[in-house]
Amino acid sequence: MPDPRLTLARDGIAARSLEGIVPADRYIDTTMRQTVLPTAALRRAPSAGAEQLDQLLFGELFEVLDEADGWAFGQAVRDRYVGYVEAGALGSPSAPSTHRVRALRTYAFSAPSIKAPTAGLYSMNAVIAAGEQEGRFVKTVAGWFVQEHLAPIDQAEPDYVAVAEQFVGTPYQWGGRESLGLDCSGLVQQALYASGRACPRDSDQQAAMGAPIEALRRGDLVFWRGHVAVMINEADIIHANSWHMAVAIEPLAEAVARIKRLGGGEPTGFRRL
Repeated sequence: MPDPRLTLARDGIAARSLEGIVPADRYIDTTMRQTVLPTAALRRAPSAGAEQLDQLLFGELFEVLDEADGWAFGQAVRDRYVGYVEAGALGSPSAPSTHRVRALRTYAFSAPSIKAPTAGLYSMNAVIAAGEQEGRFVKTVAGWFVQEHLAPIDQAEPDYVAVAEQFVGTPYQWGGRESLGLDCSGLVQQALYASGRACPRDSDQQAAMGAPIEALRRGDLVFWRGHVAVMINEADIIHANSWHMAVAIEPLAEAVARIKRLGGGEPTGFRRL
């Protein structure tokens, strides 16, 4: 049975690409859209009060199957997650993205000056199409970015753990992927994206990456039921978690004892990418 989180179908309709794979009453051609806000929530249902499952970052593509009452139902191209996004957060695709935001977060400015009004706060891994350059500023459809906060899309960070460490103190946000708030699997995904590696959205999906191991070292992943952490050395982890309500570094042994005490059980696996 296809994973509904990753299957672009609902209520008897499905993407035409799923014909012969997923049963449906109708198969529909999809429309490609692009995220035009710094972030956009991907929700379980077409309501601002519905559970946030994921987020789209600026410039990311979203394949729309159906749109009604101000909500678009579709699939995020980057991590394949399916859900509802407010239609106003999406626009027609512009020029192909050339750069990603490398800084944890950065402002776009309305003009090529640090004194100009800001035009939005953008998170790491947002993607942009770079235009003309004036001094240290790069023009995009979102505004002017400081060049030092951008990197070519094909330029990967060498150490994904070091990327994750930049998020220490970031508030916990269920379904979040942005620099202002993210969850455990969002932290892993964002760190790997910055390092040029593909990564699924949820921790159970991430538990299929890599290979099982016993002796732990920096960069290994530790899994519990519904949770994931990253080893920063042989003894300590970094993870976004609801105990600290933030991205925190702590000894693995302390996390194991606490999670077990709170009913989360023992770790379910250790993986090396």
